Amino acid sequence: MARIIAYPEVVPSVDDYLVGTQKTTSGNQTNPTKNFTVKDVVTAGLGYTVYTALLTQAGTAAPVATILKNNTGATFTWARTSSGTYTITASSNVFTSNKTLIFINKGEISSTYVYVTWTRTSDTVITITLGGDGRITNGSFEIRVYS
Repeated sequence: MARIIAYPEVVPSVDDYLVGTQKTTSGNQTNPTKNFTVKDVVTAGLGYTVYTALLTQAGTAAPVATILKNNTGATFTWARTSSGTYTITASSNVFTSNKTLIFINKGEISSTYVYVTWTRTSDTVITITLGGDGRITNGSFEIRVYS
């Protein structure tokens, strides 16, 4: 085995593997050596998965999301259901009851106040209400689902 200083330094990706020990006191193997992905280690450390985007909505169109990060394993679709009311629908049941949080702001809109509410409608749908159309431009939007 080479000395550790012989290996080059690189920037890890989420799919890279780390060697570690899985803590266990039962079975034939006590504390076996395992491979872990960087993604799994980060997710375990944070305690949540995240969907983060910059959000813009204009006229009668559905919001447009510029996705910054999505490690939920789901894909998302935005829709406008009525003036100022929008839904984000996940491709799988990721919005766990009592473990899902939403953070949102209006972004670059110059109006002084935008009333925002959100509701976890189901395991796949979240409804956002902004009180009218055109009230969010490059607003930050984040869904966190805690484990």
